[in-house]
Amino acid sequence: MDARSVILGIDLGTTSVKTCVVEAAPRDPSGFVVLASCTRAARAEAAAESAAAGPQGREQDVSRITQALNECLAALPRQQLRKVGSIGVSGQMHGVMFWKTSQGCVWTEGEATPVFEPKAVSHLVTWQDGRCSSRFLASLPQPESHLSVATGFGCATIFWLLKNSPEFLKSYDAAGTIHDYVVAMLCGLRRPLMSDQNAVSWGYFNTQSQRWNLEILRASGFPVHLLPDIAEPGSVAGRTSHTWFEIPKGTEVGVAMGDLQCSVYSCMAHRTDAVLNISTSVQLAASMPLGFQPVQTPDPSASVAYFPYFDRSYLGVAASLNGGNVLATFVHMLVQWIADLGLEVEESTVYSHMIQAAVQQKDTCLTITPTVLGERHLPDQLASVTRISSSDLSLGHVTRALCRGIVQNLHSMLPFQQLKEWGVERVIGSGSALSRNEVLKQEVQKAFPLSVSFGQDVDAAVGAALVMLRRNLNQKKS
Repeated sequence: MDARSVILGIDLGTTSVKTCVVEAAPRDPSGFVVLASCTRAARAEAAAESAAAGPQGREQDVSRITQALNECLAALPRQQLRKVGSIGVSGQMHGVMFWKTSQGCVWTEGEATPVFEPKAVSHLVTWQDGRCSSRFLASLPQPESHLSVATGFGCATIFWLLKNSPEFLKSYDAAGTIHDYVVAMLCGLRRPLMSDQNAVSWGYFNTQSQRWNLEILRASGFPVHLLPDIAEPGSVAGRTSHTWFEIPKGTEVGVAMGDLQCSVYSCMAHRTDAVLNISTSVQLAASMPLGFQPVQTPDPSASVAYFPYFDRSYLGVAASLNGGNVLATFVHMLVQWIADLGLEVEESTVYSHMIQAAVQQKDTCLTITPTVLGERHLPDQLASVTRISSSDLSLGHVTRALCRGIVQNLHSMLPFQQLKEWGVERVIGSGSALSRNEVLKQEVQKAFPLSVSFGQDVDAAVGAALVMLRRNLNQKKS
């Protein structure tokens, strides 16, 4: 093995940041070994910088995200970091943040190691942002793309800021996702680079021509100078401009990729696999046949979207906004009710008891539509509870109905019959919300009567590292 043969994988998620160090399996070139990993909670939620965003605004403090990243790097073995030859980066799609070119960060000597700290940057407006109403979205120009534009998409957020906070935009001259930002800071890029995976998640990007809809955007007064340049996912964005946590200066850094694609890449062993990930939100993804090209006319009511994968292929994806966050909302509601009654209980205690009660409650007539956050194809749909009877009001009944509702909502977006038509033979289930919830597992098996495999870790940080690892191995072969 080369002296610098390991890959650092980074994933900048909504609730946590994860890093891992990966190398090729000694006797299996197609396999890999995770040498070390670390996860830190981001705890980055912040009040919206624009008062006009109102309660629907969802923003995060970039400094807290980078602090969590620094803590993850500091926890990895230094001898492994010295061997890092490439860095793969993924993160939460759709979101947008802004910074000043050449002033986006400052490199300082941390605890005996150089770190970068955000400087002239905005908050990150996340994919969960709901400030763009259906009426506002309808006022935007029609994109030349196969995907509609939804609230939380980078370009929609920029359009909203252009209308509601134009002075805010004048303070910055660069924009990207949070992971585009990190790559740009690591490499000292004057202009950010963005993969088509992230570009399409912003809206107004044509995957066939690999170009932004510049003419359409310019005609609407959109600040097109903020749009990043486009690069192939898996390609090299640049090299580290400083030593970083023992990682040598000059280490190659890949173009930032989507967490969805990297999560799928980490565990999809065969094209006949579908990957179901239930974490904060829910994604069900399957490979489309080679040569598939989506129709370049957006359908706002479509529940399945087609996202660029690797090597110009596509994933068919049902991406629900309502997953583990709905369960978290329910737990928080119960804890608040208990507090209102003058009692105290930990959220973790409530969660474990309610899942245990639902495991005992095998069925229920209670029906919960859990779309408290709406869906991108149904932005105005809210949650509802129906078929309420006095016999179905126990904690077990309600929790069983809530878990079933999360799975049934996804199934309504992408039924198992469609998966079978695409040639799917197995569903790989993973994600933090699914892994620790036996009731969700049971409901998945009922809704998707295919071979279902649980326990495999869908890990975007590992996926990002694997993309770079296999790129390097292919280069050595050629």
